[in-house]
Amino acid sequence: MFKRIIRYKRTVRSVLAVLACMFLFWLFCMHFTPVGRMSIMRNHFTGEISHDTPGFHITPPWVQAAQIDLRPMTLCITSAGRGYNCRLVQFVPEHYEEFVEVEGFRYYWLANRISFNCGHDRTYRGFEDIMRGHAFGAESYNFIREIRSYENP
Repeated sequence: MFKRIIRYKRTVRSVLAVLACMFLFWLFCMHFTPVGRMSIMRNHFTGEISHDTPGFHITPPWVQAAQIDLRPMTLCITSAGRGYNCRLVQFVPEHYEEFVEVEGFRYYWLANRISFNCGHDRTYRGFEDIMRGHAFGAESYNFIREIRSYENP
């Protein structure tokens, strides 16, 4: 009877060890890119920047992936004036390298999440604020496109 219990404990430990290894592999080596988004990946050893297509991807632990939404987004500046203060813009995936040169690489979703700015109409900011800054900025970039009509731009 004691041999069965000992064998049972070994089996449970083995299963838990395999599950822990699978979880760590999933946590550090896999990322998922949904449809309508792209991932910008940075290799921390070589400094190489690349992008990938939607789906599941396996990468080494030293490669980080940050997702960018490719869908058009309406960005507005809150003002008391009656002028037009909104723009419909879209990220252009072909110019992701220029975007990384201007903004640097980081998790854009996390950007500005911890903030004490109570005057903002949305609690969760991040990539929308980055795009808003470039959409209404004085300098124009190739990685952002303003959509003026619903036809092909």
